[in-house]
This record gives sequence, structure tokens and C-alpha cells, in this order.
Amino acid sequence: MSIPQHAGGPIGSRDDLVRYLERGCKPREQWRIGTEHEKFIYDLTTLKPVPYEGRPGIRALLEGMRRFGWSPVMEGDNIIGLTGKDGAISLEPGGQFELSGAALKSVHETCSEVNTHQDQVRQVAAEIGAGAIGLGYAPSWRLNQVPMMPKGRYAIMRDYMPKVGGYGHEMMFRTCTVQVNLDFSNESDMVKKFRVGLALQPVATALFANSPFREGKPNGFLSYRSHIWTDVDNDRAGMLPWVFQGGMGFERYVDYALDVPMYFVYRDGRYIDVAGRSFRAFLEGNVPELNGITPTMDDWADHLTTIFPEVRLKTFLEMRGADGGSWRRICGLPALWVGLYYDQGALDAAWDLVNGWTAEERQAMRDAVPRLGFAAPFRNRTVGEIAREMLDISAAGLRRRANEDAAGSSEEGFLLPLRELVERGYTRAEELLHKFHGEWNGDLSRLFAEYNFF
Repeated sequence: MSIPQHAGGPIGSRDDLVRYLERGCKPREQWRIGTEHEKFIYDLTTLKPVPYEGRPGIRALLEGMRRFGWSPVMEGDNIIGLTGKDGAISLEPGGQFELSGAALKSVHETCSEVNTHQDQVRQVAAEIGAGAIGLGYAPSWRLNQVPMMPKGRYAIMRDYMPKVGGYGHEMMFRTCTVQVNLDFSNESDMVKKFRVGLALQPVATALFANSPFREGKPNGFLSYRSHIWTDVDNDRAGMLPWVFQGGMGFERYVDYALDVPMYFVYRDGRYIDVAGRSFRAFLEGNVPELNGITPTMDDWADHLTTIFPEVRLKTFLEMRGADGGSWRRICGLPALWVGLYYDQGALDAAWDLVNGWTAEERQAMRDAVPRLGFAAPFRNRTVGEIAREMLDISAAGLRRRANEDAAGSSEEGFLLPLRELVERGYTRAEELLHKFHGEWNGDLSRLFAEYNFF
């Protein structure tokens, strides 16, 4: 999750909030790709999550990363993140280690960034006795084994989550995701991309389903991470059916976000707990804990980071449906959505694919995919068949982009790991379950040995 945002001073009116989102409008030549990926850090000896302090530990990992030019982000005496020339490293509540990548021109550049990050983390992790693994959900750790990172916002969220859903702590401490952030040219382009992204997000979930274990045993799902999001806090999550209604635009999203409960307001290095109060009430001066505090654009930008729908709007669109995954498949997510979004013909074809799906059908797909993956039914088809069509549309878009690396390779090649899944007809989660019931003989230590990033 994000470090404190910097977006500006006092808010003059609701129009300032709308203009903040409108700032994201860019001409096509300025469109960029931002990839974020989380991974679990664990002790190579015990296969347990590492604490903040100690060796191996998260502080030691962050401190060790500074040799590569990263600058520390501090909260009190604790290093809680890193910033670089164009990107950042941050911590999820349970120590999940996240790279928020730079805004880059091509998937080739994105994958180079991912590989550089892997190499840096590998070097430091080897020195402190840590490993890293990409899954959507911690496969064998109990909740009480996962330490909480020393970030003030997480203490507020930990206390608030049980009041609004059943899986809040599961989400905070035991999930990992990969997401990609993409641009839009104007309001109508944003709306079309938002709608396509929401409709197809469950298909992306199936393509990246990778969380079939909980506390050492199969959990009955292929994407348990996705299932968890059905009962975290429905005031700030979900499929947002109103996005498909008339009047959708920047103003409509602002009105939605104004009424999403806040968690906190950040002032003078500390987090003020206002969990459950709306941003609208803050603007109107009706939050007693914030008497005398003027709402700022920084507060608004912070608040937008605490809203968790399947697709999220800030000054770009975030695709949020994927489980964390193996290193080889991380680059497939930006490739998938770049192919759909950054070529007009592909975007139009994707809209033709989903236009006409009802809110009930979209929700039914979203509900079925975490358990059934590619086998989830949709009308007279399966999600696996829709995934194949989605990949075909994306591949055509990437070919037309014609963005090649120095060796003349197309961005389309990054879709190959996803193609393999669709052609074989079963998800990565099912691959893991097959090994668990077969050659691993129920021993999940084999998972850490075979799928460690390093």
C-alpha cells in the first residue's frame, strides 16, 4: 500500500477533486505503463514470514536495498519504504514487499525493471537468509505468525477491518497481488477503459489464479485472494455496477469516493484515526477528530489509495484482479492490458465483447471464478473460452503497437505464459494442487523449494 501522497494544498471545492482526476488525461504519445508487484518474504530456514526487526528481517532487507541508490522513507525511527528515481518500494501490512514501478513506455522496459528488481532483492535476501515467493495467498502461515509492519495506517486498518467484513485481516496480512496502472486520453476514453476493465477483471483473475492453499491445506478455491475481497469492506470494494450507467465520469467517481469511509488523515508525521467517517463529512467540517484541520489535496490523494474496487481510478486506471505470481508471469499482466487499452482497435473489440453483459452476469462471473477458474460458466461459454478471445484481442493490439526491443521482439511474446495456461486448460493454482496431491505428497515445503524467486 502507498506511502503518504503529495498532491497539493487546501481544497477549495468539490471541483478541485474532479480536476485532480482530470489531470490524468494525456495524449496517446504520453501514455505509460506502471507495474506493481508484491511478494512474500520468508525465512529460508523456517519457511515462516520474517519479522520487521532481526536477520532475516524486513528492516535489514530495506536497508540492504539502499546500496542500489534507493532513498529511505521513514516513519519515526523506522524505515518503511524506499524511493528511487522513478519508482518506490513499500510494505504491505504483513511485510509483503512491493515494487511500485516507474511509468515506462513499453512492456519491454517494464520487464527489464522487474528483472533488475529481482536481481537486487536476490542479492540482499541471500545475505540475510531470506527467500521470496509469488502467490496470491500465504500457503502455510497462520494469521498469528504474520508480524505487522510498523506503519501507523496499518494499526488503524487492523482495528477497523473486523467492523466491516469477515476477511479484512486475511487481506491485510496474507495476500499478494500484481497490478498494472494505465493512462487515458480524456473522460470518455477513461469510461470505456474502466468498463472494459471491470467486465474482464474476473477473466484476468482466472488467468492469474494462484492461491489454492491456506494454512498448509487446499482451501477449496483457485484464487482465495479474490474470494477474500468479497467480504473485506464492501463500501470500498467490488465490481461498481454504476460505472456502466449513464452519467459515469470523473464527477461520478468523485461522488462515490466522497462517501467511501476514510481510515485516517496524515498530519505532522502521524496518522489520525477517523475510520468510518466520510471524506464528504471532512470537507463539510463534520468530523470532530479533525476540528481545526483543513482538508488538502494530499488528504484526497491518500484517501483514493484506500479505495479497493476491482478497477480503481486515480490519475490513471489500476487493474487489481490478479494474484501474485511466478516471476515469469509478472510481465504478462501489463502485456495483457496494454494490448487491450493502448490500441484503439483492440479497445473497441474488447468493448464489443463485453457490451451487453448485464450487471448480474458480470457479478455472477466474478463470484464463480475464484472457485472454478477457467471452468466458470458464462452464458453458453466458459471463462477459459473468453480468456482465449481476450488474449487474441490483446495480441492483435500489441502487434499493431509494433513496439519492439533491440532484438526485434514484439511485446506479444509476454503473453506466451498466459497462452500456455489457456491452451492446457487449467490454472496455475490447479498446477500447484496437482503437485500437492501427487509428487509433493502433501508437503508444502516443496512449494517454497521449487517456486522461490531466487
